[in-house]
Amino acid sequence: MLDQTDMDILKELSKNSRLTMKALGEKVHLTGQAVANRVLKLEEDGVIEAYTISIDWRTQKTIQTFMQLYTRSLHHEPLLSFLHQKEEIKNLFKISGEGCYMAEGHFSSHDELDQFLTELTNYANYKLSIAVKRLIHQ
Repeated sequence: MLDQTDMDILKELSKNSRLTMKALGEKVHLTGQAVANRVLKLEEDGVIEAYTISIDWRTQKTIQTFMQLYTRSLHHEPLLSFLHQKEEIKNLFKISGEGCYMAEGHFSSHDELDQFLTELTNYANYKLSIAVKRLIHQ
């Protein structure tokens, strides 16, 4: 069970995962060693899975898309294999409700997006949404 200090550590690391343990400790009112021990425990318990970066895709002139995918068959492996091979797909979620999967993709041009969608139709139907502006980022 996470206590408030653990939650504070996670909040600070989600803002900046490059903080030193000393700086993180100062933010959550612990010594550097105490916070390092807590971070290690959070890693060992699987709460912290990875340290990563957040890219502002607008600076890369990409088109950010969200695709709700509807499979035509009960065998999803061909679709999943196709998506795993595509570097444009950044996130893939199995969802409940309408659709089977939600994929987030980043494409450098409308032509690249069109080519991807043409290939995708061999595996699934889709509803496409294009992100216009990010309103919240945590």
